[in-house]
Amino acid sequence: MGQCGITSSKTVLVFLNLIFWAAAGILCYVGAYVFITYDDYDHFFEDVYTLIPAVVIIAVGTLLFIIGLIGCCATIRESRCGLATFVIILLLVFITEVVVVVLGYIYRAKVEDEVDHSIQKVYNGYNGTNPDAASRAIDYVQRQLRCCGIHNYSDWENTVWFKQTKNNSVPLSCCKAALSNCTGSLTRPMDLYSEGCEALVVKKLQEIMMYVIWAALAFAAIQLLGMLCACIVLCRRSRDPAYELLITGGTYA
Repeated sequence: MGQCGITSSKTVLVFLNLIFWAAAGILCYVGAYVFITYDDYDHFFEDVYTLIPAVVIIAVGTLLFIIGLIGCCATIRESRCGLATFVIILLLVFITEVVVVVLGYIYRAKVEDEVDHSIQKVYNGYNGTNPDAASRAIDYVQRQLRCCGIHNYSDWENTVWFKQTKNNSVPLSCCKAALSNCTGSLTRPMDLYSEGCEALVVKKLQEIMMYVIWAALAFAAIQLLGMLCACIVLCRRSRDPAYELLITGGTYA
């Protein structure tokens, strides 16, 4: 029974190490996705510290690849030192992922205040020219999220750009995608997106942060199982005489 249990633990441990390699790629992808998406919305969100969870999760992903390598080698060679190192590193990474989850929730709660604080300034800075970063950001968000203005299309009437153009129209990015003859004129409000962008930007940024939180939670659970299996192997290797027969010829490092 003891040999069966230790063999099962080692099999699960090897399998988990393979999962760690896959997890490393997934976590790096999630972190990169956050960076890329943040770049599209950075004009609406001034606090660069919200990228800290993404930075940490990329670092964790890179470390998980190394952990998987250490774990596989230590499990196959049945190295006490290697398994102990594996457990310690896993514990540190687990703590780091808990920190990521906490930071994710903190910054997720701050998103609405940050967007509310900056969005009016971004819209007031709109000048309608393509090279202008703020203008490109607004046009991108309005097309991507299918929205217009801060709360609705009438918000454009209070912007500097609207008063300067004097043509009673909003940017073409407010036009519904299905319409080819839309000019953005406020005399045809049915051609424009009716929903404001502020709530949708907040929702999008909060979703991004939730990706980080759920990724960290999922792999933290896998790491707990990895630490448990490694501890079982270590304890049986140290105390169970029957286990010594199971690994005859193996290393005792």
